[in-house]
Amino acid sequence: MLLVRRCMWLWYDWRAAAIADDEGTILDDEQWDGFLDQRSVVARLECIAAGGLTPEARTLLERFPDARPRVHGESDLPQADWPLPSQEAQQAVDQAAIAMATHGVAQAAGDPDRRLEHLMRASDEMRSTFITMEARLVEWVGLFLPEARFGTDRSALGKTVSEAESLEHLSKTLDVSLPPVGPGKSEWKSLKEWGQSVSVFRGQLDRLENAIRSLSEQHLPSLSALLGPLLAARLCVEAHGRMRLARLPAGTLQVLGAEKAFFNHLKTGAPPPKHGHIFMHPWISRSPRWVRGKISRTVAAKASIAAKIDAFEGEPWGEQEMRDLEQKVEDIRQAHSSPPSRRG
Repeated sequence: MLLVRRCMWLWYDWRAAAIADDEGTILDDEQWDGFLDQRSVVARLECIAAGGLTPEARTLLERFPDARPRVHGESDLPQADWPLPSQEAQQAVDQAAIAMATHGVAQAAGDPDRRLEHLMRASDEMRSTFITMEARLVEWVGLFLPEARFGTDRSALGKTVSEAESLEHLSKTLDVSLPPVGPGKSEWKSLKEWGQSVSVFRGQLDRLENAIRSLSEQHLPSLSALLGPLLAARLCVEAHGRMRLARLPAGTLQVLGAEKAFFNHLKTGAPPPKHGHIFMHPWISRSPRWVRGKISRTVAAKASIAAKIDAFEGEPWGEQEMRDLEQKVEDIRQAHSSPPSRRG
């Protein structure tokens, strides 16, 4: 005779567990007889949310090792007279769920990953606005003082213009000759106010970046020591969090931020990108073109290890690890001091 083995199900929720067969017959059950204090209920709810088994469920699974565990609410369970909570127990679990939600919101509000994201996005938006405003100021001043040369350092231009009493005063400050035609009173006032706005935006941008550095050094100490806090923060934001960054392979971290170039490579067959955001590091950006890919791989490999150390709270890296990587980068530069020859 062929025996058909019936399937058994282990049903459980935060306070009870039961074993039933395919026909919905309850074969055994266990119920929690503890006090319905909020801390205990929250602990049980968190256990289930993490995919764990309650003590009652573990007890029944030892008795029925072939049973299939299913948490309350899953659709494939048979209809049965499951030991559902009483009204008093339901009120307790409702209050515990509200407490968990409140605690979760509080934790999310202080999440360093989200704080870094807001700081970084705000910094990017402000920098874009600041660059446009500063370029406008340079062109505006250049109309009246064409001899003025600002070079690459324009950090004090906004403050200089806002503090100038007149165009003549500004020309003396910049050490250029005064033109025959100057702005009227209203235009000069507008120019001064624009310079003041540029100066204010620069100060706000500096404070934003200082905040990013401070938080990044706390949240990503090893990666910040290796790459600098601003680049470490950008990689973390691009990966959507410290833990997700730690789980990325080194090759993905290397091209993080170059998604458009990578998808263009997949679509058109163009050469794949050799680096993403890590190109911002001077070890890469100031290296000869033909060694940037090799240096990017080396830096990304070390950065991947540093990200894992930060995510799992290992012993933070410091100056020594940064110096070791710098020496490896220098060895690569010396080993490939000239571009490779192209074969015809």
